Amino acid sequence: MSTNTERKRGKGRPIAAEKGVGREALIAAARKLLQALPPAQVTIAAIGREAGADPALIRYYFGNRETLLFEVAQQIAQPEHSADSPLDDLKPVAGLEAFIHRTFRFTRSAKYMQRLMAEELSNAKSPEIQQKLREWQHEPVAIYDRIKGNDDGETLADFDSLFLHLAVIGIADFFHSGAPVVKMLVPDGTDLVELEKRYEAFVVRLLLDGLKKRAQ
Repeated sequence: MSTNTERKRGKGRPIAAEKGVGREALIAAARKLLQALPPAQVTIAAIGREAGADPALIRYYFGNRETLLFEVAQQIAQPEHSADSPLDDLKPVAGLEAFIHRTFRFTRSAKYMQRLMAEELSNAKSPEIQQKLREWQHEPVAIYDRIKGNDDGETLADFDSLFLHLAVIGIADFFHSGAPVVKMLVPDGTDLVELEKRYEAFVVRLLLDGLKKRAQ
């Protein structure tokens, strides 16, 4: 028989939270779903089912779905901020190459990452999330600016950092967002993992050759 305590829990900590389903389990569940589903389908109910938890836990730990999704995006991005040597320690061309590769890895880390950023988080109702996202989105442009400044025109031609950033994320993302088109263009049975490696190497070489300063 249920006790009065069990019947009258009120609005406090959900029962599932007391059974070991915490913040990290919810983040892991949302991250797993983002590998397979468009962001719009990664709902509170879907995350709860994946984590084996009451969806109320999302509101308990994060307040709302958009805060959880933003934290997931940040956790996915975090390894890429520490995976390479600091870009300022590299020569400009090497730094540029490393950062383009980093963008590809970030895009690969979640199949629908760019859609998450563009369709979900950019429409977040929270002013705090909007401000954090704006600062995060400006960071790559600032990195390209810094690489260009460190070079000071010695080895790299002048370029628009915003346009370069938009080009790189678009090129990197299309291999995933346009996967049905890619599959139609290659023979059946093509190893898409190997194809993506070749595609990334081709794009990096294409961009670096285009951005290197030409002899007068």
